[in-house]
This record gives sequence, structure tokens and C-alpha cells, in this order.
Amino acid sequence: MSGSSRPRRPAGLAIGDRIRVAGTLHTVIAVLGTDVRLAGTDGVVTDMALIELQTAEDVEVVTGSSRPAVPSSTPLEGLPEAVAAEALWWERHIVEVLRGIPPHAPAGTRPKPEYDPATVSLTRREQAKAAELAAAGRPVTASAIAKRRRRYEARGVVGMVDHRVDKPVSPHGRVDPAVVEAMRKAIDEATQSSSRTASYLFWRTEQILEATHGRGVVELPSQRSLYRLLDKLSAGKHTTGSARTRRSLAARPDGPFGEVDAWAPGEVMQMDSTPLDVLVRLDDGVVGRVDLTGVIDVATRTVTAAVLRPTTKSVDASVLLARTVTPEPMRPGWVQALAMSRSALPWQRLLGIDARMEHAAARPVIIPETIVVDQGKVFISRNFRSSCSFLGINLQPVHGGSGWEKGHIERMLASVGTLFAQFVAGYTGNNAERRGRNVEQQAVWSLLELQDLLDEWLVAAWANRPHDGLRDPAHPGRMFSPNEKYAAMVEAAGYVPVALSADDYIELLPATWRAINAYGVKINYRTYDDEALNPLRQQRSGVTDRKDLWEIHHDPYDVSRVWVRDHWNGGWITVFWKQLHRVAAPFGELAWDHTRRALPGATEEELADAVSDLLKRAHNGPGRDERPEGAARFSRRDRRVAARTKASPVSTPIQADPAQATAGSANRASQDGDGTEETLAKVIPMPIFDPFAEADKRW
Repeated sequence: MSGSSRPRRPAGLAIGDRIRVAGTLHTVIAVLGTDVRLAGTDGVVTDMALIELQTAEDVEVVTGSSRPAVPSSTPLEGLPEAVAAEALWWERHIVEVLRGIPPHAPAGTRPKPEYDPATVSLTRREQAKAAELAAAGRPVTASAIAKRRRRYEARGVVGMVDHRVDKPVSPHGRVDPAVVEAMRKAIDEATQSSSRTASYLFWRTEQILEATHGRGVVELPSQRSLYRLLDKLSAGKHTTGSARTRRSLAARPDGPFGEVDAWAPGEVMQMDSTPLDVLVRLDDGVVGRVDLTGVIDVATRTVTAAVLRPTTKSVDASVLLARTVTPEPMRPGWVQALAMSRSALPWQRLLGIDARMEHAAARPVIIPETIVVDQGKVFISRNFRSSCSFLGINLQPVHGGSGWEKGHIERMLASVGTLFAQFVAGYTGNNAERRGRNVEQQAVWSLLELQDLLDEWLVAAWANRPHDGLRDPAHPGRMFSPNEKYAAMVEAAGYVPVALSADDYIELLPATWRAINAYGVKINYRTYDDEALNPLRQQRSGVTDRKDLWEIHHDPYDVSRVWVRDHWNGGWITVFWKQLHRVAAPFGELAWDHTRRALPGATEEELADAVSDLLKRAHNGPGRDERPEGAARFSRRDRRVAARTKASPVSTPIQADPAQATAGSANRASQDGDGTEETLAKVIPMPIFDPFAEADKRW
């Protein structure tokens, strides 16, 4: 609304003044103390308090004294000095016309006779001012004085500024608005397209103008003007730059950034997947990249689980969720400083809740209340939704194309690339420009070995690294690590994590249906067998909907064992892989009995050494683990136990019954013979036929 059309507030009321209240015209007929008596045009007399007239929004003075809207406190800022001085000069004369004396006049100053409001009318005062200025060499008419007086009453000193100077300037200069609109449309079209140069945008702008207004109707400005216009319209949009950056900026919300507050572990967690910038050796021997899927707790920045897969599937998200709510066991080869008992976590309290924490690594168990995911098919699948429903978790998908709504997991996945992946043999960089030569020819890790390194890094490095987002509100200079923040929140929020039992964990694993044959159960060309299956061999399960097959749950990240549901007696039967004695077995109580030590709490030096050794091993690649001179050597007993109980790439949660794990380890140990070491002959692998290499040969 312009200043001249604003309602004028009553500065004072006198008998005879006319005011409009709620659209109805009234005349002041009496002033009784703090009350005013009004007579409407219909003859109705109304008494109103003066305070009501002063504060009401629908009151306007028609005739009588009035007060204009309060002008800006800095009306002349940004104007040239000469223009501001001219406005102040005019203000002095106009105020003298209105009040009889100029502004800032000394106290007791009497108005000149020709400007005295008590004896001279406003029109006479305007005429006197025009004559005064004309005599001083500034010829001006009385009507011009009246116009300036009205502008001053409406806008204050700003009304004294020359309108040609005060006129707002278009941000696009003198360019035709049609050209501006056409170029803006061309820039919007380029958001999701491949990056192009400015010349293409000029051509596209011309095409839009011809389609909208006709050929030759709107003329394009000069080339220099087009470049200046493009710079203004595309500022901060990367229109001719990186396509990924351009799309990211376009997806950014227009309003102010906000965040979801999380005051307890598990209150809000985020899950996402991204390709890992490391080449690995897959199960079929082919070198390729894999997907990294992780879940992070917003309150503590704890990465509760992260898995690697060639292609992320819905069952992977469910298994990831299962690992989040179960303890992470220590593994052979991990330094004792990584144990929960040596960490900042409240180990004694957690041990009283779950005895499995005695052998757990320093990764807290967090039960999610809400999990934020994107619109990927993996996370909105029926499989993953049913897993969340089983655990009573609220699943919250973000809006399409709104990665910023789960920024914590996005940043965590990027941090894995800079803090872990670039130290690993086979690192490719995050784009083609950063990729080195012959990366695929390096000694790369297998998928299972790299998963084991990632798990160790999350416990050793990430959980103990101070995080910029975990600062003390009262002392912003103090940063906490995820484990320290978890321990503090447990004390402040009274959070008590109740981890899933072994049976609950098995329920979350993907299921398949198989027959139990004389040789056992076959899954993915691996045969599983155990004496506990004897009563069930070649028998019908009784589940007619599944053709009398038996329900079997398996962990995609641990091929060492499967679980067969006993449909007759209830419960689960753990069945191990028949060839497990030939490869590294998952560790259990046997490894703990051998490696367990009673040491004081882990020091920062021990943790730093563990992280340094981890990154060195990851960089050297498989088969190149260099041990410095003087380092401790494993004994025969150490090597035999480690070989028999080496951890699987992603750990199986600690068994609810330790005796079961010990028995399983003992059974596998019996298959190895009497335990004496044998000298194995050197194995020379057969070469693999490569048709592409053969085609390149010249005969």
C-alpha cells in the first residue's frame, strides 16, 4: 500500500471532526474525559473510549487533525549525498509551513507572522513560502509547495526526494521483460539436462520467444547484455557448471533450513545406500564395485551397522536392521582396546541388562523408534516394512528428490569415502577424473574381507572420533565422540536398550523353503547338515501351503550356518556348512577362551594404534600384511585357533546359549583331526581363460 493511501490515525479529536469507524461515517459531538460521543449519519449516538479509537484497525480520520504513519528511521540511507541534502532542505521549509517554525528550532522560538497557524490559513502559508523561495532565487509555485506538503504528510522526508532519483531500478536493467522471462525458462529447463554453454541458452531463449510471441516480434539485446542477464538469472544455480551440483541446488528447499531434534538414542535414525568407491573381488572372481548400506543414529551419530553387497536388496535392509538391534561381538585379530568393556560406553550397566555384552565390541545397541529412508524400492519394500512393523518402528520415507531430509546419513556415507575408502587398496575415486590407471589390476580385497575391515573401522575409528555435530551446548568448543555422546544421553535420558534375543534376530533374517534330504539342506550350492536333523530327514513339515517344505532362515553376510525352524516341536535348529572346516569359521566361545584378557580401560594411544594398523592393512591389500621387526609372533596354538575361529565378514550375533556355540566349535574342531599341524604342499592355481585377453593377442 502506498503512503498516500494509508489510513490516517487520529492525533487528537475535537468537536466537529469527522471519522470513519468500520466503514461508517461519524461526527464527534462531545468529548467527555477519556470518552468520545459520536453521531452517525443515521442519527444514532455512540460513546466510545478514546483508547479504542486509537488502537482500532478500522478507524480513519476524514476531516480534522491526523497523524500519518511513522516513517522509516533511516529514510535517506543509500541515496547520493547531494540528493539527501536537498530532501532535508525541503523538509525544513515544509515543516515551517505546517507548524509555523522550522525543525530543531530553539525552545521559545515564535513563528513568523506569515506562517503562524493560529492566524494564517494553510493556503496563505503555502503562498507565503512560495514568495519567500522565489525572492531567494528558487522560483516555485504555491501549488508545488502544496504537493510537497502532502507528500511530506504521507511519507515523511522521503516524500521530499526527487522521484526521478528515488524511482526503483529494475534488476535486469532495460532488457525487455519478455526476454527475461524466456531466459528464465531456458535456465529452468537446463536444471535436469546435461550441462551446456551460454551460447546454447541464448539460442534456446530465442526459440522460446519465437514460440511465445512469434518470429521477430521481440528483439534480443546485444551479446554483452545477454551475458550480463545470464549472470544475474543463473547466479548460484550452476547452469553451465556441474550437473550434479545443479540438481543438488535445485532440490534445496526455498525456506530456512530446519532440523529434527533427537534427545535420546534411537529417537530418529536414518538409512541409505550408495556405491562404494573401492573395487572388490566378488564371489565369482570378477573385480567390481559394491553398494554400501548403512544406518546412523541422529542423536549420537553412531553408525549401528553397515554392510556391503554387489546390489542392495530389500533383505539387506532387513538384515541391517537386525544387526542394529543386536550386540556386535569381538572378533579374532581385533585389539582388546575395541572391546566394550574398554570403551566410554556404560558397559557395567549394559552388562546387567544383557549378558552378551561381556563379549561385545564397543558399538552400542540402539533400538530405533523412527527410521527415515528415501523412496528407493529397497526401503519401501514389503519385506522391510514388515521387519519394521515386527519391531514396532515408525518408518518415515522422505519426499521424492529430497535427499536433504536425511542429510546425516548422506554425510556419513560421504565420510566413509574420505576417512576409510581412500586408504583401501583398489580405491577408484568418486568420479572418472579422480580415478588412477590400472586400478583393477591392484591386489584388491574380497567382498567378505573388505566387510570385515569396514566393521573394524567403524568400531575403532568412527565411534571414537570427535564429531562436529556433537558439541556441548554450554561449551561449544567441546566435541564428543559418538560413544561419549551415547554414554551421556544414557545418563540424561534414562535410555535402556533392550537388545533382540538370538531368536528375534533369526526371525528378521530372510527365509527360504527347502526339503531336508539325506545329505542335509542345500542353499546356494552349499550343503548344511547336522545330527539334529536326523528326525526330520525326508519328512514332511506339515505346512501344506508350502508343499510340506521346511522354513530355513539364513544370513546373506554369513554363509557359515543356517537356521531350520522345527515345525514339530518349535524353536530353531542351527545347522553348519559341511565345508566349514576348510575355511575360516565364525568365532565363538573357543576364541574367547583363548584371547580373553583382563586389561584396564583402553587408552587413546591404544585406539590410535589400532586405527593406524587397520588402515595400513587395508592399504597393503590381501597377502601383503607387513609385520615390523620385533613385533610379537603368533604361536602354533594362536594360529590354529585363529584359523579355526576366524570371524566371518559380518558377525553373527552372539548366541543366546554360549554352550551351543562352544559345542559347535568343538564339533568343527573334531573334523580337523588331532589338532597337530601339518605341512601343506604348495598350491599352484590353474590359470583362468580370459577370452578378451586372448582376442588381443597377435598370432
